Amino acid sequence: KLTDEGFIRKNVKGFDRFAESLTISPARAEEITGVPARAVEELAMMIGQTDRVTFVAGYGLQRYTNGGQTIRSLLSIPVITGKLGRSGCGFNFANLQGYIYDDEKEPLSYYPDTEKDKPFRRKISMARFAEGFFNMKPPAVKVAWVERGNPLTQLPDSIGVRKAFESIPFKVVVDQFLTDTARMADIILPAKGIFEQSDIVSSYWNPYVQLRPKVIEPPGEVLPESEIYYRLAERMNLCGNEKNPIPAPGNDNFEKWLAARISAYDKITLDDLRKGPVIPSQLEEIAYSDMRFATDSGKIELYSEAAARRWKVNPLPSYVSLDINDVNVLPFRLMSPNIGSRIHSQFGNLEVIRSVTPSPAWEISPADAGRLGIKSGDRIKIWNSRGAVNGTARVSNRIKKGSIVFPNGIWLEEGGGVNTLISPEETDMGFGAAFHNAGVNVEKEEL
Repeated sequence: KLTDEGFIRKNVKGFDRFAESLTISPARAEEITGVPARAVEELAMMIGQTDRVTFVAGYGLQRYTNGGQTIRSLLSIPVITGKLGRSGCGFNFANLQGYIYDDEKEPLSYYPDTEKDKPFRRKISMARFAEGFFNMKPPAVKVAWVERGNPLTQLPDSIGVRKAFESIPFKVVVDQFLTDTARMADIILPAKGIFEQSDIVSSYWNPYVQLRPKVIEPPGEVLPESEIYYRLAERMNLCGNEKNPIPAPGNDNFEKWLAARISAYDKITLDDLRKGPVIPSQLEEIAYSDMRFATDSGKIELYSEAAARRWKVNPLPSYVSLDINDVNVLPFRLMSPNIGSRIHSQFGNLEVIRSVTPSPAWEISPADAGRLGIKSGDRIKIWNSRGAVNGTARVSNRIKKGSIVFPNGIWLEEGGGVNTLISPEETDMGFGAAFHNAGVNVEKEEL
């Protein structure tokens, strides 16, 4: 009885169907999750009886095959309690209001429309890269160009991804460092650093648009990627395209291109940005304070035909159990979270990072470690039907019994390879990779 009936009546579609669908009791939730039923009830009372609640979602919850529906379910709580559109309330996942120069926001920006983007484009799900690559219709891929990424380390099904790259006759990698992917390249082009070419940037966590000026020259023969494109386009007789010209070499020319691009979106000039960060005109200090929602009904849609149509999911937020990839059969749930000392596969090769952070290790709970005779520093084997990885154990009270944790992005030379064990599965919504849908076996290596 702590829902906000007035808010629901005015702003929400499908509440009655949603309420009818809630058949899982706190006691059943405890059986599924291990969270005590009393804690579920206390949290519900706390949320329902307080005036302001903000939900801040991390990046782990959505990395399952039911991740989209999990996030929808969480989103339903501020909706049914009317905690939206006012200060201190809402749901915070990322702030993309400063991305005014992106025509489309993530994840759709990574999935161009193949019909509109003529003459020819094929797209492959990054979560199912090897499967998509080997099932592509002819012509075969003869050249791979990789930049701003390390797919051999980062994509699920590392063995399949490696086989796909090995089958490509000619591979080019543009990078600052000799990553696992760069080691497979036929040609490595050294990439500029972030201070070696101007750019206009924003952030996930604030709405400011900022100029990041060039402050140093690239070393040696390093070229900005835009100049690499320009030189290639010249060789291929593609430089006469006035509709979307590639910026000419030189940072001054690149800044002119930036100025033209930014001014078309929000009437911001490069001179404005030289003076300091700028807040775009469409900034909303409080999300949905105008109670306008970009849905078919103009309301918040707990029952969403659009979700069912686009993602083939239940139109209602719903619980879907994880019963694939041996996750409920094998004894350990594998987790591969982000860690504070790096961003995915970046920075781990830097000595300054290695000198202040512990070496990567497979973290296991004291209960499981005791049962298997494992101590911190022991060598262990982690495996499932996809492959096997060996590494060092670290016993930690942070880890729940039945789970084993190894951070994502660790290079092979550092003892990484966790994605070898992860199946190429997409999340139910958003084209994400279901990294946490993995079950594994663990045993101590005998010397």
